[in-house]
Amino acid sequence: MRLADTRPPFAGLANLTEQQLQSLPTPCYLLDEAQLRRNGQIMLELQQRTGCRALLAQKAFSNFDVYPVLAPYLAGTEASGLYESRLGREQLPEKENHVFCAAYRAEEFAELLQYADHIVFNSPGQLAQFGPAAKAAGKSVGLRVNPQCSTQEGHAIYDPCAPGSRLGTTRAQWDAAVAAHPELPELLDGLHFHTLCEQDADALAVTLKAVEATFGDLLPKMKWVNFGGGHHVTRPGYDLATLEQCICQVQEKYGVQVYLEPGEAWALNAGYLITTVLDTLQNGDTRLAILDTSAACHTPDVIEMPYRPPLLDAGEPGEKPCTVRLGGPTCLAGDVMGDYSFNAPLAPGQRLVFGDMAIYTTCKNNTFNGMPLPDIWLLRSDGSLARLAHFGYQDFRCRLGGRGEGTLGTASVQI
Repeated sequence: MRLADTRPPFAGLANLTEQQLQSLPTPCYLLDEAQLRRNGQIMLELQQRTGCRALLAQKAFSNFDVYPVLAPYLAGTEASGLYESRLGREQLPEKENHVFCAAYRAEEFAELLQYADHIVFNSPGQLAQFGPAAKAAGKSVGLRVNPQCSTQEGHAIYDPCAPGSRLGTTRAQWDAAVAAHPELPELLDGLHFHTLCEQDADALAVTLKAVEATFGDLLPKMKWVNFGGGHHVTRPGYDLATLEQCICQVQEKYGVQVYLEPGEAWALNAGYLITTVLDTLQNGDTRLAILDTSAACHTPDVIEMPYRPPLLDAGEPGEKPCTVRLGGPTCLAGDVMGDYSFNAPLAPGQRLVFGDMAIYTTCKNNTFNGMPLPDIWLLRSDGSLARLAHFGYQDFRCRLGGRGEGTLGTASVQI
């Protein structure tokens, strides 16, 4: 099922001129500094009003060149493993560094302890295996819990509370583990839950009731509670009042520090993917356009979620005179961005601009079919442009094998 786009219409590019738009190479990602600062200000004011601490979930947005833009607004970073934790420590050394992973590797854990301040475990088994070392290193230790309360519809792939989920510890699992290992509760400083995906605060309120019902007896013993991510805090119309009520209620009732770790909220609507029409064709009643960008390679969530991203000056299918299916140049038949309508037929060489392309793009893209990775550019608050990254053939090649010239060149290792 392809989800409908519920965001406001994509209306413009702020201070980007038509001349600048035409000068950019395509495809390219364009990050919007002014929008990043707008989002950051909303997150900062939320923290100031409630006392919560907001982390940047790097799994959604990890363009470290603009971490200095966000630094004044965030409390720290959240990582999904060793590399993201290291990136957060290197780029924001003065900020908190939190990490959660479904399972840690023994050979990496000592290095992880060099970067992370808070380490959250997914299961009692992992807590028992690594928790003592984390505590001995002075780290704050947490457990991700599964309240078994699903508030999502339409994209089960992103539902951590789906039946049989591998993410988070259920109450039955916790009770069984404590019965066998009574020392486990003494390792815990906090609880973490993450059940939302691009949702409003009403879903959080429902989830909190479930958390209290299943793990409420543990909360008074904790120093902190992490509400996870998936909060669309910076989306127009988001219910900030309910979010703030949830935060304050938990902090006052249990005497804990509340953390949020959204990714999308920090970079929502703060990036664009600029592409050029390469060809147009007609198949029966369907008008098609082939772009120089690929849904499969450059915007994987379009296919995985799936959803239809916003497109500047385009309408819903049938809304405007010319409806066109936009697809990429790869061999994958389903490499399609979606169906859009336009005031006039598209033509080769025409520029198109997809919106909300800062999140889950640069951190998830790939080089399937040998597709080049798009450059990354920054639209500064003053309207000037700066190229942050350029990718070429070597970036494609080095992901596929050794760096030696031969089949078994100097990069090969014998074991």
